Amino acid sequence: MIRIFQKHNKDKLLYLTIIISSLIGILASFLQLLEKINILENPSATLICNINYIFNCTNILDAWQSSFFGFPNSLMCIIFFAVMLTIGLVGWTGSTINKILRLVMHFFTTFFLGFGFWYLWQSIFSLGSICIFCLFCYSAVLGISFAWLRINIDDLPMNKSARVYLKKCTNDSSDILIWLSIALIIIAEIILKFF
Repeated sequence: MIRIFQKHNKDKLLYLTIIISSLIGILASFLQLLEKINILENPSATLICNINYIFNCTNILDAWQSSFFGFPNSLMCIIFFAVMLTIGLVGWTGSTINKILRLVMHFFTTFFLGFGFWYLWQSIFSLGSICIFCLFCYSAVLGISFAWLRINIDDLPMNKSARVYLKKCTNDSSDILIWLSIALIIIAEIILKFF
């Protein structure tokens, strides 16, 4: 009984991580979408996210990479974070979420983890600028990825030895190093490019 209670509280904290991360992601995506609309209406507009030559949204929002699928990436992110927020709230309130739905959410989070990494790489090395809102969105994706990995660890389609290793990593919290390493790689890319 105590173990079930501890797991419920642990899951509740993980769903809370999804909720908070999703709220950060929705806000950043929404602000970025407003900036995209602003620049479409007035190409010479000064955007609030144009801080200096490094943090310059205009360079990013004018590029094809910011509408990779034919519409603004920020619109796609708003939808993604809204869905994650909804699922996070359902899990946080104690409702049971179907295994298939959890794995589908995990898949989309992994997709956004890879897509966001590519997008930041393109921003830094191809476009020579960084969008501050993109950094907040990617931080949110990292938080959501962390939570889904821990929630779904027993249900991920992998072999037994990989599962044992991954469970060991999450039990001793060394999986946090994975997420910190991704963030540090992005910081290193920024330092290498701009400093």
